[in-house]
Amino acid sequence: MAGTVTVPGSSVPSTPLLKDELDIVIPTIRNLDFLEMWRPFFQPYHLIIVQDGDPSKAIKVPEGFDYDLYNRNDINRILGPKASCISFKDSACRCFGYMVSKKKYVFTIDDDCFVAKDPSGKDINALEQHIKNLLSPSTPFFFNTLYDPYREGADFVRGYPFSLREGAPTAVSHGLWLNIPDYDAPTQMVKPRERNSRYVDAVLTIPKGTLFPMCGMNLAFDRQLIGPAMYFGLMGDGQPIGRYDDMWAGWCVKVICDHLSLGVKTGLPYLWHSKASNPFVNLKKEYKGIFWQEDIIPFFQNATLSKECDTVQKCYISLSEQVREKLGKIDPYFLKLADAMVTWIEAWDELNPSATPDAVAAAGNGKAAAK
Repeated sequence: MAGTVTVPGSSVPSTPLLKDELDIVIPTIRNLDFLEMWRPFFQPYHLIIVQDGDPSKAIKVPEGFDYDLYNRNDINRILGPKASCISFKDSACRCFGYMVSKKKYVFTIDDDCFVAKDPSGKDINALEQHIKNLLSPSTPFFFNTLYDPYREGADFVRGYPFSLREGAPTAVSHGLWLNIPDYDAPTQMVKPRERNSRYVDAVLTIPKGTLFPMCGMNLAFDRQLIGPAMYFGLMGDGQPIGRYDDMWAGWCVKVICDHLSLGVKTGLPYLWHSKASNPFVNLKKEYKGIFWQEDIIPFFQNATLSKECDTVQKCYISLSEQVREKLGKIDPYFLKLADAMVTWIEAWDELNPSATPDAVAAAGNGKAAAK
């Protein structure tokens, strides 16, 4: 595991938000030159780098960043037999970073994502916007037609119940992308030259009861509120499916957030997604998922959690049991995935003994701030 590096005199914000309460998690197989573009925004924060692929390969990190770097040998050493729940040769390995973080918040980004510009030409501080999203309440129970009512210049519209205006704690902030859209392989193939240039200046809460396709390349979350559910599944090497890691986590997270009265926001911030992955390689990874999702999505739409599921861990274990019972009939992979979900929670609780289920449950009480 690499040590930390600090270089004085760099150009960074004087008072970065949540400087000591947030980790940035980055999965990678290559040198992290992309961090140079993000230096003004990321340098004050601690980075957790999860190296995928060959653990003997040296990953270079630009000077001036405070970081820990974990490779597969580190994962095996830290988790022992439970390391089997962490995917290999897939970006799903990033969730190991969520597990070892000791901070309240996590922001995760891919190494092919660069700083985008807003319509005025100003660089977008994506991390700052994510933090603003997480620190303001969500409105999952009643849709506000002006989108986020807590944003400066906005408010609740006429007819919005006053009893719901306090909002719910925000557990997840889901950002978007300019340039290369987050498409599946079939869409990539039929629209190879399509680029997203549409900047929509909006943040909205995804309503209760509505699932969404969560992308892990520009994502932040309250680790204390929802961290144990942010498991990116079994993907990649040795598995029959890939590129559904963040989707799986998003479906689980949304069901649990709905049950625990937590909010999920999507929209701003944007970043610049610089390159599209190979659609033919992606199709091979996604092939089974494209068919399975027609059963997986109804499964999550109909999943129920009992009143006894009053913590994220209890909710997640209950979902694992339902995965085993209902999705296990589709393919043996889901039996293996259900086992991995349980292993993930066991490993999470071992590495985070202070985050007991009772403490996690209490964390959400009263978190929603007044406007």
